[in-house]
Amino acid sequence: MIELAVVVVVVGGAMWMYNGLVRLRERADAAWADIDVQLKRRYDLIPNLVETVKGYASHEKDTLERVIQARNAAMSATGPAEKVQAENVLTGALRQIFALSEAYPDLKAATNFAELQETLSSLESEISNARSYYNAVVRDYNTKTQTVPTNLIARSFGFEKKEFFEIEEDEKAAPRVQF
Repeated sequence: MIELAVVVVVVGGAMWMYNGLVRLRERADAAWADIDVQLKRRYDLIPNLVETVKGYASHEKDTLERVIQARNAAMSATGPAEKVQAENVLTGALRQIFALSEAYPDLKAATNFAELQETLSSLESEISNARSYYNAVVRDYNTKTQTVPTNLIARSFGFEKKEFFEIEEDEKAAPRVQF
């Protein structure tokens, strides 16, 4: 009878740990999907931004092409590590577009450009919030997969460490939007 009780407790504990890992993995996957949605909204906004700038600064072709190339690379990136690298390049390219507004007063004063900048600024904030949530869930998940006794269950059932979605140090400052 005691042996049966021990087996029930051990199996119940293993099931509890397994289910906890599954819940955290699913939360991390859902958080990544939220980031992906925000990034897609950002990608959809970029062609409008480029077209607006093109109307005022048509001879800045190289800058505009770099933005489009960076956008395409970011859209095709998979997984946090590759996505981070592509997003860092895209953020740098977007900063170059915003720097153009200083050189072109008509562009800076354009209502459409100002609206696009405001929308992008809002999206950057939403991406930052989604990234923070994702990283918190990944931290909890990774901690659970590496601590005893849950690590035994994690290893047995193939729960692997997840990557954080972190940006480069010089990219951590929010894009500056000036009107």
